[in-house]
Amino acid sequence: MKASPNKPLSFGKDKDGNNGNNNTFENWKDINWSNIEIHILKLQTRIYKLSKSGEREKMWECQRLLTKSKSAKLLSIRRVTQDNRGRSTPGVDGISSLNPEERMLLANKLSLDGRASSVKRVFIPKPDSKELRPLGIPTIKDRAKQYLAKLALEPEWEAKFESNSYEFRPARSCQDAIGAIYTSINQKPKYVLDVDIRKCRIDHDALLRKIDTYSEMRRQIAAWLKAGIWENNTLRKPDCGTPQGGVISPLLANIALDGLERSLEDWRKNIQLRDPKGRILSTREKQSSLTVVRYADDIVILHPSIEIIILIKIELVKWLNKMKLSLKMEKTGICHTLQPYEGTPPGFDFLGFRIQQFPVGRFQRGKKGQVFKTLIKPSVESVKKHLDSTKEVLKHVKSTSKVIEEINPKILGWSQYFRHVASERRFAKCDYILGKQLYSWTRKKHPTRVYKWCLRRYFTRINNRKVFGFFKKGVHVPLRMHSDTVIKRHVKIRGDRSPFDGDWKYWSHRLRNRYYRSQKMLILFNK
Repeated sequence: MKASPNKPLSFGKDKDGNNGNNNTFENWKDINWSNIEIHILKLQTRIYKLSKSGEREKMWECQRLLTKSKSAKLLSIRRVTQDNRGRSTPGVDGISSLNPEERMLLANKLSLDGRASSVKRVFIPKPDSKELRPLGIPTIKDRAKQYLAKLALEPEWEAKFESNSYEFRPARSCQDAIGAIYTSINQKPKYVLDVDIRKCRIDHDALLRKIDTYSEMRRQIAAWLKAGIWENNTLRKPDCGTPQGGVISPLLANIALDGLERSLEDWRKNIQLRDPKGRILSTREKQSSLTVVRYADDIVILHPSIEIIILIKIELVKWLNKMKLSLKMEKTGICHTLQPYEGTPPGFDFLGFRIQQFPVGRFQRGKKGQVFKTLIKPSVESVKKHLDSTKEVLKHVKSTSKVIEEINPKILGWSQYFRHVASERRFAKCDYILGKQLYSWTRKKHPTRVYKWCLRRYFTRINNRKVFGFFKKGVHVPLRMHSDTVIKRHVKIRGDRSPFDGDWKYWSHRLRNRYYRSQKMLILFNK
């Protein structure tokens, strides 16, 4: 790529009437990113409110304004070339990085022109499986264009998305999905339909009809969906599915699966629902008894009646057929949160958590006389997978400092993920098993030494417990323990809240301990 021209960029209104910042920059390093992000967020807030009120023509005009803005183009390029973890992965053009001059040149040429380059397909291991998952890698230019389109489409669909969908949405997390399940079953045991969708191969025409956007954006999305795929030096044209690996593919998948909860609500109005005792439920009870929680293509549906759960499974198959999707029957099952059901033990695993209810005695009942207690903790499979990863590190690492350097981030990330639920006993168990792994590692490293020498050499007693570590310049460098993580309950996001809704008071309080997009973004929240 050629270097950018010496002419400075203006972020006021250009000759095409595009809005941007009022600053002028001579090069990439002079750009004030905080002002750019605040400007874009304000425009996205406007799109969100127009979408909420149903003013489509004005909303499309704002989306056109955003996609033609120099601020949005520069931010898109920064996200895919500097901030993204996969920024150095080349596409079919072989370009893996851009220098500042090339970024400025790309910003001047970037637009939604309805064209798309082919994507390079690679295969990566699928989590918790021996299968390989296909991943499409677009070129840097297409990645920037996809992020530009995402900036415009995301606030529109944030105003439309259902309250209980959580993955690939800003300011939402796995803990929010777990909180929604806990709220649903905390007062009443329920049957659970654990849904798994078979290979999310979405029909292109059905997806484009559902997006229903203006012509320029529609042509661009259609180009990405129909872009050729290079695999084993062979080019082929896809007939279904979203381009997994692209910046915009998670948003498109969310759009395709949106509407399930609303569809089930409409279905419930036409049938008579009964509780486990056979009593016909009222409209208010029907609305509060059914819960649908979706995290990407992992769906959990809860209801106190097994007959209704079975009917919902049939209705779900019909709804998925509209997008040419189907259920993976071998992984789709029914269970109960408190009692066994047809040989299936109570409780279920979801997003690495074990969700189950346990009967309690008369003196352990709560204020409302509940005969059960709801516990959410790390699943056995999650614990095993985590400890297997630490064991794998100890197989090829011989230095004590290297052991701590590689295992500490694993312990920190895993324990932080599960620190919002009842994980104390699981943390203690992990510490115990990891201690045995470390002791076996020391014995293999020093096979001629007795076990007491290994304990004195590598384990130091601190606060009445032995901690693995080493001394560096007289300072003890310890291995982090799972039990060091403080359990703190997670406050679930309110149902229809979004960072684009303009409620800066709510978001400044919720995001006070973590930053959204950049460290200076809270300046806008605190105004």
